[in-house]
Amino acid sequence: MSTWTAARKVFTGDSLAKTIMRTSFNNFFVLIVTTLTSILTARMLGVEGKGELAAVLFWPTLIGSVLSFGLPTSLIYNLKKKTGTTEELLALSLWIQLPASLLAGAVAWICMPLWLNGYGADIVHLSQLYCAAAVPLAVLTALTTALSQGLDRFSVYNGLLFYYPLLNFIGLVTLWLMGLLNVQLAGAVNFAASFLALVWAFLRLRKHMNLRAFRPFTSRQVLRPYYSYGARVYGMELMGTLSTQTDKIVIVALLSPKAFGLYSVVYALSRVFNVVQNAVTNVTFPKVTGMEHSKIVETVGRAFRISMAAMLIVIVPALFIGRYMLGLLYGPAFLEASLTFYLLSLECIIGGGSWVLASAFNALGRPGLVLFRQIVAYAITVGLFFICTPIFGLDGIAIALLVGACVRLAFSLFSFPMFFDVPLSRIIFDKSDITFVIQTIQKKRRKGELKDAEFASHG
Repeated sequence: MSTWTAARKVFTGDSLAKTIMRTSFNNFFVLIVTTLTSILTARMLGVEGKGELAAVLFWPTLIGSVLSFGLPTSLIYNLKKKTGTTEELLALSLWIQLPASLLAGAVAWICMPLWLNGYGADIVHLSQLYCAAAVPLAVLTALTTALSQGLDRFSVYNGLLFYYPLLNFIGLVTLWLMGLLNVQLAGAVNFAASFLALVWAFLRLRKHMNLRAFRPFTSRQVLRPYYSYGARVYGMELMGTLSTQTDKIVIVALLSPKAFGLYSVVYALSRVFNVVQNAVTNVTFPKVTGMEHSKIVETVGRAFRISMAAMLIVIVPALFIGRYMLGLLYGPAFLEASLTFYLLSLECIIGGGSWVLASAFNALGRPGLVLFRQIVAYAITVGLFFICTPIFGLDGIAIALLVGACVRLAFSLFSFPMFFDVPLSRIIFDKSDITFVIQTIQKKRRKGELKDAEFASHG
């Protein structure tokens, strides 16, 4: 089988396995570009400048996630359930989220001096401007991402995730070559890249929407299930946002810009271990929603086991070279956070596995289980933040996150026998997984050989 044929087989087709494969490759390339961007800004801005830029970019991400109200996930779910038209469902989100984002931007402008009281006046003012403009953009990007998933347009989904960091990196390199790279212009380039990527995605999806069909109101048969599911899933998503962002809030509140610079680098570098699991989570939920319950459990369980095993194998050698790569790529100044990197890498894999399992609960219409899991894990994590951070600094934050990830994974695993009568052993281990992987590889190889033979016969 030729290399071209093998590559074409991987990157064509709409099956779950192939979609996950393509999304994993896309996430890997996104990670490469993001890492290069992080290296560039760390080298050019220094540890403290990197922390200041991280503080500027942080708030729109946090506020935009808080303002989701569960509606992007509800959009995916109700598109699959065919509750209403695309235009009806989008309108229900926009009438709530856009005004809320504008109001949140105004509140952030007023509160920013308090939130960043340890930063310079120029950074505070830049954060005010960036937050007011970027929060509505973050809301629209989340809806567009959900729309592409709900419509099974994963090429648009992957493109939106890839073009934003790529355009951002190109802009930053241009500034660097011109000798103009600073925190202020880096923030402007980040916003422009996000805006251009969103415009591209909208143009690709517009044929799936009739803009004239948008109405300010819709029938109760559409409104009630849409908002109801959004409300049920919002608590879970809010806790997920807080569990992934509270660490940064604690750093901004208790530690220095230098500490934020160190943490932003090692945190981003540790996310390399979440490439496969993140792809599995984002693809599996829209793919399995609407299936039979037993099929959902079987599919998600297998995705969890295979992805978890793969990442645990990868992390062992990676941890040995992690400290070396940290100093080589970012500079000796960042080596003091090497232990934090080790802890965050392990947390990334464990937490990623818990979110793969959570996609089963959402698809089964039981997001409340994930909400309860998030509340318990979050309470434990926050408590450990304020105990460990004053004692261990950045390492204490990583320890708290690792414990929280273990709690989430344990709760998810034990929920299957408790609430769905699925034996725990069936979720943790299934020897047929090895057969499944081998058969999948052999099947793709045979199809590739048949394609080669067919091509040769026509040659």
